[in-house]
Amino acid sequence: MTKGLVVEGLRKRYGQHTAVDGVSFTLPPGGSLAIVGESGSGKTTTVRMLVGLERPDGGTVRLDGRDRSARARGRAERLARARSIQMVFQDPYLSLDPRVTVSGCLDEVLRLHTGLDGTARRARVAELLDRVGLGTRESAALPRGLSGGQRQRVAIARALAVEPRVLILDEAVAALDVSIQAQILELLREIRSEAGIGYLFVTHDLAVVRHIADEVLVLRSGAVMESGPVDRVFGAPQHPYTRLLLSSVPRRGGPSDGGR
Repeated sequence: MTKGLVVEGLRKRYGQHTAVDGVSFTLPPGGSLAIVGESGSGKTTTVRMLVGLERPDGGTVRLDGRDRSARARGRAERLARARSIQMVFQDPYLSLDPRVTVSGCLDEVLRLHTGLDGTARRARVAELLDRVGLGTRESAALPRGLSGGQRQRVAIARALAVEPRVLILDEAVAALDVSIQAQILELLREIRSEAGIGYLFVTHDLAVVRHIADEVLVLRSGAVMESGPVDRVFGAPQHPYTRLLLSSVPRRGGPSDGGR
């Protein structure tokens, strides 16, 4: 049985428009893969199929050898799939209930997905918040009382609560300023090292890719243009579209030079 996330020939059409056309990749346990491309490249549709928000028209999605392509059979299987692949979005404020405190948000996830009693859930909530650098004050706060970086830490804690095998980060640091981006990326690096979670980054920010990903997949119009180790793809891009993306990355002190 092949461990990790294995995607083969993934396809999705909307009427006459092909949104994803034969996308294939492998994310090993504890690996880090970035999917990059301009708006409309098929990044979002691809990850929506991975988490089950869209059903593929063709191809397969397997996690640790288990097929996720077909419709889930019953509530238990739906919950199991949700636990195994979690997602962190660009703006956590939109995915957090504004009426529920941070501790209540995490407790709700634990009640749904675990058999822990109240005492054990409280201990787990405290553990999760500590893991992402939040404390008692943030625990009692509503989302509107937190900064953007703190809300993103809550979103990461919520995703980690069910001990996923894969964490999908959809432009997860795009809305943060540079200093906060660096803090969140360092946090994610630490979690990956300790927990062995596979990361799938969806981003247009090639600087983020350099700092966090091992492999990169370049999408255009739903198809893979190029893929491979980040150092190789960014250092010696083979496809004209990859070179175009890299040439648009500004350099300090002068114009871009292909992103190197």
